[in-house]
Amino acid sequence: MVRVSKYIFVTGGVLSGLGKGVTSASIGLLLKSSGYSVTAIKIDPYVNVDAGTMNPYMHGEVFVTEDGGETDLDIGHYERFLGINLSKRNNITTGKIYLTVIQKERKGDYLGQTVQIIPHVTDEIKQEIKEISLEQGADVTIVEIGGTVGDIESLPFLEAARQLFLEEGTENVMFVHVVLVPKLSVTGELKTKPAQHSIQELRRIGIQPDLIVARATVPLDREAKRKLSLHGSLPEEAILSNPDVRTVYEVPIILNNQGILNIISRKLNLPVRNFDLTPWEDFVKKFLNSSRPIKIGMIGKYTKLRDSYISIVEAVRHAATHHLLKPEFLWYESTDIEEERINPDEIINSVDGAIILPGFGKRGVEGKIMAIRALREAKKPVLGICFGLQLMVVEFARNVLGLRDAHSTEVNPSTPHPVVDLLSMQKGVVFKGGTMRLGALPIKLVRGTKAYEIYGGRETVFERHRHRYQVNPKYLSRFESAGMISSGFSPEGFPEIMELKGNSFYLGTQAHPEFKSRPLNPAPIFEAFIRATM
Repeated sequence: MVRVSKYIFVTGGVLSGLGKGVTSASIGLLLKSSGYSVTAIKIDPYVNVDAGTMNPYMHGEVFVTEDGGETDLDIGHYERFLGINLSKRNNITTGKIYLTVIQKERKGDYLGQTVQIIPHVTDEIKQEIKEISLEQGADVTIVEIGGTVGDIESLPFLEAARQLFLEEGTENVMFVHVVLVPKLSVTGELKTKPAQHSIQELRRIGIQPDLIVARATVPLDREAKRKLSLHGSLPEEAILSNPDVRTVYEVPIILNNQGILNIISRKLNLPVRNFDLTPWEDFVKKFLNSSRPIKIGMIGKYTKLRDSYISIVEAVRHAATHHLLKPEFLWYESTDIEEERINPDEIINSVDGAIILPGFGKRGVEGKIMAIRALREAKKPVLGICFGLQLMVVEFARNVLGLRDAHSTEVNPSTPHPVVDLLSMQKGVVFKGGTMRLGALPIKLVRGTKAYEIYGGRETVFERHRHRYQVNPKYLSRFESAGMISSGFSPEGFPEIMELKGNSFYLGTQAHPEFKSRPLNPAPIFEAFIRATM
């Protein structure tokens, strides 16, 4: 019987953005394909309690869990690779840990003690990790420590990991270190010195890595492996190459081909089980062999950082692969449309379909509305998500219903026609963190509508939400008389899904269906949208 307390800590060195999240998710997928129960935890060293109040340009997408957590985008990688739903608890931040410690101190739990980083903060970190592992019934818990080794913010978490290694034993804790091995354009040589220094810094902290995953533009050569082996005090077989790939979904296959499971099995004393990666390999083959192009317009306000919309991009790819299509994303910054640097006709003539992306605030709103009108009138397939739905409603109210100056009260509190308004339960909310309408919530579908058809004739579906504003039901009869109907309602009675009769696909959803899309199980709304572009 496998002990529950098996932990794999994934750390990173040299610089951020190397792909620790994908590496962690890939290891999890391989272990799950071996028959083990796996969960994954992301540690973020920032002092924010969660990612919910952070600008996408600062931290990329805010990924929403079933239970309403506003988490780091790596939680999305874990869910997509593992095919499971994780909890808000799976994202640990400095803010969460310190908030808990301070609350305990104020209650008197540490009465008589001087509260310190060691042992009180590190004990709280260890306790949180162990509780998550136990609650989620994991044979193996993968813990990714964000940032890079040497960052002052990460030190308490690295110290907690070091202590857990001592407490749980060498057969129950493993360290994987992800490093960069740059290739000089002048000489064509792979340089291991940055990785060597990163490994040395990790060892200075008291952690000896058991496995090195080296990120590079090309596969590591023998000399680079030899150097990393020598300076990392590891056998060459424990130096794995993770070169650039066409899709992140190739990474588990690449790591598997280099024997990563054998290394993990020996280190953690995990018996080798029947291993089946076939469904994943089949998906990757379809992905790589999909050749028929489709052009998808992505209209949003954070397009300069594509990670702001990573789950939407992946949901499109999942659905496109299902139809053996190869999506090409054409990004349109809504501010550029608003300031007439991009003509909406350019979008119409370039795309097979468009997604009106989510976001908050007034910047770029009129540009989105201009694009929506052009797309609607050209009868292009359009999918609006969250704020995208709301602006589709605003555009229709203005240009079809003739409600001049119709708007969302988020953007124009004094609009004479508040076709989008603040949720009643949001009135009086003062604190911004964690107070939106969040998580998986029911949507009651209307028979005979496109949404009802998309979801396979189900009466009720559950999708994840993240919003404070709603389509105002007081205007619904006017919309429906003009052909824009509500095909899904919330339990509170406001429209959750709106669709336009007469267009092949013109649908907006208040929810975020992208968060539940999986490579082997595309989100129904995205699958239907892609089908409409064919």
